[in-house]
Amino acid sequence: MSNLLEIREKLKLLYSRNEFILLPVLKFMLAYLAICMVNGELGYMGKLDNLGLVLIVSLLCSFLPNGCIILFSAAFSLMHLYELSLEVAVAALAIYLIMFLLFFRLGSKDSVILIFTVLLLALKIPYVIPVAVGLLATPLAAISVACGTVVYYMLTNISDNATIISSMGSDEATAKLRMVIDSVLGNRAMLVMIAAFVITIVVVYLIRRMSIDYSWSIAMVAGVIIDLVVLLVGDLVYDTQLSLGMAVLGSILALFIAKVLEFFRFCVDYSRTEKVQYEDDEYYYYVKAVPKMNMPAASKTVKRINTQRRPVRPVEEDEDEDMTIAPRRVNRSVVTERTGTRDGHARTSQARAGGRSVTISGETESETAGDYEEI
Repeated sequence: MSNLLEIREKLKLLYSRNEFILLPVLKFMLAYLAICMVNGELGYMGKLDNLGLVLIVSLLCSFLPNGCIILFSAAFSLMHLYELSLEVAVAALAIYLIMFLLFFRLGSKDSVILIFTVLLLALKIPYVIPVAVGLLATPLAAISVACGTVVYYMLTNISDNATIISSMGSDEATAKLRMVIDSVLGNRAMLVMIAAFVITIVVVYLIRRMSIDYSWSIAMVAGVIIDLVVLLVGDLVYDTQLSLGMAVLGSILALFIAKVLEFFRFCVDYSRTEKVQYEDDEYYYYVKAVPKMNMPAASKTVKRINTQRRPVRPVEEDEDEDMTIAPRRVNRSVVTERTGTRDGHARTSQARAGGRSVTISGETESETAGDYEEI
């Protein structure tokens, strides 16, 4: 676990240091995938299916707000639909305007969620969407998920019926408009999918906000189960032709991705939970504190090695007294004793030098100096 925490901290540090580079790169990749998905699903106007044009538009989106990715993707899809049929393009434009008014009024901050919804639906792994959105966003993000689901099913239905639409004459404009509208309002599989996504997002959000242990794990498991139940009930009632095997595999993948998101966003240690109670003049407070699992900073120990040694003093020899003085003495003591002069006179400055006995003793050897010679 410590290795995983260390990897997580390194990734966070890497992103924080290089955010000004990584963020435009990620936006470029997202815009490129979105436009390529539109060109691959529709592709009626060959001029738009140009690699250079796609790269230029994606590069432009990398330096613009996230909502511009939606605008450019919608513009590409409308031009493809215009090449197919003018009536279809007008009907799609009307649906886009309704969704954009609803989206920019309530969920403009969740533009990335709308793009990911369309991409994951195109990749046939839609079960990741509601669980991840419920863990990371608010219930208002369900609007973005619903709009992305409508866009995907509308474009898919138009692509599936492109041959029929192109064979219709100009006098059948009403039939073309009805076909586009029915692909949105009359598509029961789409309505069941939207209902399952919205219910799952709300349930996951409510559970992961609860003050219970392992709330995120409980929320993701409950969300996957509820999503499957709603889809199965919708399949039984409306015959949406749901693939049960793909639904189960997609749910397992959704659980795995949700655990990865939990590790990076909400990694806590419930074994060290603390409950605190205190009060002020107006309220009593009951606080539950759950510590985060973080990698402790490595403590640095600085060891200083001093190779400089104290120089050894050379042995000194006294030539007059032939006495050797050792450079070091252990527990050395000095005893000084003064005696009177020989003639009993008062000591003068010269007499002070005589009559003195010095005894130097140590732990290993002792030295005794005799009386100094009288002057």
